[in-house]
Amino acid sequence: GKGSFKYAWVLDKLKAERERGITIDIALWKFETAKYYVTIIDAPGHRDFIKNMITGTSQADCAVLIVAAGTGEFEAGISKNGQTREHALLAFTLGVKQLVVGVNKMDSTEPPFSEPRFEEIKKEVSSYIKKIGYNPAAVAFVPIS
Repeated sequence: GKGSFKYAWVLDKLKAERERGITIDIALWKFETAKYYVTIIDAPGHRDFIKNMITGTSQADCAVLIVAAGTGEFEAGISKNGQTREHALLAFTLGVKQLVVGVNKMDSTEPPFSEPRFEEIKKEVSSYIKKIGYNPAAVAFVPIS
């Protein structure tokens, strides 16, 4: 299952994105705080739209890498040719030195919101991102659903 689309519906603008449940093109949202001007760039994660992902990532100061926690999904993403590895490597190569990892679909772990599963994912992703140049101690891992 794809899980909830409630936030994707807000962020994805193209009809095809909404119908397919995936981000195809980059989208930008801007806001400011008392100290910062912030631009959020939503870039596609699907392999077919990697060129658009590169376009969005090349403009970023910080990346949020979304990693699926579901059994099989995480393993596919972290595998040798997986999207998790590819996106982390591209982000670092494109000069994005700050990284946050969102461990998504924690509600689909067995049991739901499994801390051991979260720690397993954190350990594996930390090991990989260290190899490509990130300092895992400076990377926040956030369990989300």
